[in-house]
Parts: sequence; C-alpha cells; structure tokens
Amino acid sequence: MAKKNEGFHSAAGLIRYFDSEDEKAPKIPALAVLATAIILAIVVELAHYMWHM
Repeated sequence: MAKKNEGFHSAAGLIRYFDSEDEKAPKIPALAVLATAIILAIVVELAHYMWHM
C-alpha cells in the first residue's frame, strides 16, 4: 500500500530534475531533427526499392 505523502516527494524530484538544464549540453535545432528524419526515410525507401528490383 502506498504511503500518503510518497507521490509528492517523487513528483518534486522529477520536477527539479527536468527544470535543471545543462548549459553544456548540445542544442539540436528542431529543423535539423526533422530534416534528418526525412532524409533517413528517403534512404530507407530507396534501399527497399533497390532491394526488391
């Protein structure tokens, strides 16, 4: 059985974890992620097409 105040402490820890951003972490622009996904999808489709020729 869960304790009465257990959820609050774990939620506070998660909030504190996600609020602290590392300034040294690499920042990846959303456009770069989208472009990479599109290019990867094209490569996979081309490979699928070439494989079944």
